[in-house]
Amino acid sequence: MSKLVIENKKSIPLAKQTVLNVLRTQNIVLEKINEALKSFDLSMEQYNVLRILRGQKGSPANMFEIQDRMIAKTSNTTRLVDKLLSKNLVTREVCPANRRKIEVAITANGLDLLQKVDPEVLKYEESLTGNLSVNELQQLNILLDKFKNTEHK
Repeated sequence: MSKLVIENKKSIPLAKQTVLNVLRTQNIVLEKINEALKSFDLSMEQYNVLRILRGQKGSPANMFEIQDRMIAKTSNTTRLVDKLLSKNLVTREVCPANRRKIEVAITANGLDLLQKVDPEVLKYEESLTGNLSVNELQQLNILLDKFKNTEHK
């Protein structure tokens, strides 16, 4: 097994170094994206819900669908939707066909906000990836997809 020496002169297995590197990278990405969202009074999770609802193209999504498509599966979807509802960015209604289902849709205010937020987030995303070539970005995506898919084995 390959090992790498780090600052404290201890050898750590390459697998551990890789996982730690992914986790550190995740934190950097989240910090940058949260920085972009801060001025819009949105959390990363709220932004994710709005993007999911925009992708519905005017159709509502139920809470299970939203939770299933969230990036962070541990998010409390009900709480997130409540916050977005209080900001008039989404609507929430009982499904007429199944009264146990709650349907959530993005409002015009939510769509307008995303139009303002998206370019700011894109700037941060481009700054995070700016030192990588197109080929390196493609390779990184291939490797990250491969890395993520190991969880299902």
